[in-house]
Amino acid sequence: MNPSAAKILFGGDYNPEQWPKEVWEQDYRLFDLAGIDTVTLGVFDWALTQPAEDVYDFSTLDAVVGKAVAEGRRICLATGTGAHPAWLAKAHPEVTRVDFDGRKHRFGQRHNSCPSSPVFRRLSAELARRIARRYAGTEAIVAWHVGNEYGGACYCELCAAGFRDWLRTKYADLDRLNDAWCATFWAHTFTDWDEIEPPSALTEHWRGPDHTAFQGITLDYLRFMSDAMLANFVDEKAAIRESDPDTPVTTNFMGMYRPIDYHRWAAHLDFASWDNYPPDDQSAARMAFTHDLMRGLKDGQPFWLMEQTPSFTACRDVNPLKRPGIMRLWSWQAVAHGADAVLFFQMRANRGASEKYHGAVIGHAGRSDTRVFTEVAELGAELTRLGSVSLGARTPARVAILFDWDSWWALDLSDGPSRLVRYQEVVLAYHRALWDLGVDVDVVPVYADLSRYDVVVAPALHMLKGSIATRLEDVARRGGSVLTTFLSGRVDADDNVFLMDVPGPLGELLGVRVDEWDAREASFVNPVQLADGVTVDSRLLFELVIPQGASVVGTYQADWYAGTPAVTRNAYGAGDAWYVGAGLDQAGVSWVVRQALDRHGVIGLYASSSSLSDVEVARRVAPDGRTILFVLNHSAVAVSLPAAVSGVDLLTGIRFTLGDPLRLAPSDVLVLRVDP
Repeated sequence: MNPSAAKILFGGDYNPEQWPKEVWEQDYRLFDLAGIDTVTLGVFDWALTQPAEDVYDFSTLDAVVGKAVAEGRRICLATGTGAHPAWLAKAHPEVTRVDFDGRKHRFGQRHNSCPSSPVFRRLSAELARRIARRYAGTEAIVAWHVGNEYGGACYCELCAAGFRDWLRTKYADLDRLNDAWCATFWAHTFTDWDEIEPPSALTEHWRGPDHTAFQGITLDYLRFMSDAMLANFVDEKAAIRESDPDTPVTTNFMGMYRPIDYHRWAAHLDFASWDNYPPDDQSAARMAFTHDLMRGLKDGQPFWLMEQTPSFTACRDVNPLKRPGIMRLWSWQAVAHGADAVLFFQMRANRGASEKYHGAVIGHAGRSDTRVFTEVAELGAELTRLGSVSLGARTPARVAILFDWDSWWALDLSDGPSRLVRYQEVVLAYHRALWDLGVDVDVVPVYADLSRYDVVVAPALHMLKGSIATRLEDVARRGGSVLTTFLSGRVDADDNVFLMDVPGPLGELLGVRVDEWDAREASFVNPVQLADGVTVDSRLLFELVIPQGASVVGTYQADWYAGTPAVTRNAYGAGDAWYVGAGLDQAGVSWVVRQALDRHGVIGLYASSSSLSDVEVARRVAPDGRTILFVLNHSAVAVSLPAAVSGVDLLTGIRFTLGDPLRLAPSDVLVLRVDP
């Protein structure tokens, strides 16, 4: 194989150090059959590469890298620091973390390193430095992979000291900190930095990590811990750059992973990559959202699908098998949303430990005639036929949905109005409505440039930071639409409420005021009648909305506030702003989203057909200006739809003209290059 050939990267995590060299020969023969052109190497090799503090042994990694080069594979080379070795924990016990409950960990597991440990930081960076020095200039290396799936908060004394330093930098003086944390509450005024403790089960928390007496303290610790782990990544990247100034550096994110604010990390990665392990086989919309979130981290740049299973996982209580065609379908969905690499965990199944039953391209018997291997090989052939057509392509979205880790943390930590309202679930409901309507969407942070979007959806935008309120006004003023919901505009960047009418600085844009709200158990329903007479259910939270210029679009139908507004629309400049004060069910959310989108011409090609509700259509525009249309059938039945464009299916070579029938088998995919 030619490691410089331009195509979507195809392969995944390979651990040949676990096997004798005769198995390597078998593996590469099978890689040839499957079209595997890329291997991620050395992810957990720290103990092999550095068997003692002053000893480095590259013999195994030399052989592993040398074999991949000889076989013509591209290499994503890891620094090996995803788990520290046993000798390090024994020699320097401070490198292991202290958990939320105050327990000091011993060696074991992974995600067990204290990010604030000077010893860990020094030795992990030195390992990265030596690996880069040894292998920089190897033509086959197309990316460096730092760490692995960062996570694991620490509450040790080193982190406590690091937290205090972080706070000094952020607040400069204790008066500012005490004000931000509302420290006069419960006699928490701090008079010395050393009095500050990490918020844990031993200090501010009860009933677990989401129940804290001081949300501001816990919020800042979440921010600090995200930054502390980022510092580890930055250490290693800087060490790599001493020998290799050009090859891109990344680490594998975990999608909607709450403990780490990936927006804070994005600028430090040369490209985003992530591991896609959906919780079930009904996750098409959720995966689409997360792909878009990963693409949005780098302002729309393509990302890598760094890991996915070809068949099943092993980490859950129940690990369902991907049915025939699903691996292919979900791989193409990643490409449709911006992936320039489709990689697996893992290439060969482990023979022991916790992932011995985790799916792999090559099973324990090393066969090439299994269903899973055959499907992987067929996908590899398709990606080869596709070639470079989609590389670097962008998504031409005119609709954005805001996603904000600070709002996620703050809302989920909040005592009141309801712990049953979860930020992630609210965001996914509004995204689901967009996905059902076939809308091309960018998932962007609150500081993103919004000038390119006709519609901005901001579900549960609980915390307002920087100029976001003004920039949302700008969207509506120039003719766009803004849609937001209950619990938006409630708190500032310190998680303190705005001393003004709810929804705070969003009030003028939305044309409403909220004085009261009602929270109920999940079984309680208050119907909402919408403007066209449709009645939908609402649950969990019911804000009592008082129009201040906004028009009423939906009203509550029960309880003492029956007949009062639940959904409003406010004309603002040349555009409008929609406010949903109730926890509408999915049908209600979808109705409101469609109304907000309707005048902008952004609804998808087949959104009006209920029979095609499981057909996803996504667009990318290649660097040459040509549009690539991906049509994905997430249904278990075959579908037929009229071609909305003229073009050629890049997977089969079949040409379609406008109106021709497009037939997709269950879990089938079309990749249409649209005629100019």
